[in-house]
Amino acid sequence: MKIILTHEVSGLGAAGEVVDVKDGYARNYLIPRKFAIRWTKGGEKDVEQIRRARKIHEIATIEQANEVKAQIEGVKVRLAVRSGDAGRLFGSVTQADVASALQAAGGPKVDKRRVELGSPIKTLGAHEATVRLHPEVAAKVAVEVVAA
Repeated sequence: MKIILTHEVSGLGAAGEVVDVKDGYARNYLIPRKFAIRWTKGGEKDVEQIRRARKIHEIATIEQANEVKAQIEGVKVRLAVRSGDAGRLFGSVTQADVASALQAAGGPKVDKRRVELGSPIKTLGAHEATVRLHPEVAAKVAVEVVAA
């Protein structure tokens, strides 16, 4: 199935790209989560609008991405969450939690969709997250999860 990506999807493409994916992946995951829309001839007009909006919001050069990377890696992110006796969390820490904690700690504002967690954070302690700033630049964020 041909689709038009409305947001960046890791491993698939950036916003405004027309890609071909399996029908089930598009119907069950990408389209319901508003990551993509179905491709039509009329949808080609939407592609240009998405690309223009993407250029406004994205980091244009590698130099800018490296500057933001330096700002991010200089920030210590600490999240206070509710946990049980054994150090297991009630729920988990999400990408949105990491993005808002990064901004609250004095770092730059980043989109939650650019934050990638290697595995779900469900325990107290030190963890690591990655922020994709540019296709060639990624910043590592040290996340410390403490009991609230």
